[in-house]
Amino acid sequence: MRVSEAMSREVRIASPDQSIAEAAQIMAEIDAGSLPVGEEDRLVGMITDRDIAIRGVAKNCEPDTKVREAMTPEVRYCFEDEELDDVVDNMGENKVRRLPVIDESEKLVGIVSLGDLARESRGEAAQEALEGVSQPGGQHDQ
Repeated sequence: MRVSEAMSREVRIASPDQSIAEAAQIMAEIDAGSLPVGEEDRLVGMITDRDIAIRGVAKNCEPDTKVREAMTPEVRYCFEDEELDDVVDNMGENKVRRLPVIDESEKLVGIVSLGDLARESRGEAAQEALEGVSQPGGQHDQ
């Protein structure tokens, strides 16, 4: 199965110049824990609820702090034509619960999450990825 068969195509994007409060509001609206950050039609980062809490609130940042100051600039992503099994391994190794999906021209076309994996693979792929994500140690990005 390819990533394109499992991913969510409707993705909200944050701007690096938006405030972390605006990003948090968008996350609340769509019931998600992260947003890709895009600038000039390119993926430049990811902002997560954890980024807002740890890089923002815990450091006494104001709600109008820019997303670019709290986001993770190193973006892990996958391609829409990749095999889902390879992406599952990647998610587990990198301890990420979701990956932006880009096309061959490097434009954002969707996002694939553990929830998408659970829905499309009868839970086996999601369980495999979750086992890797849940291993203690290492940095959790995205």
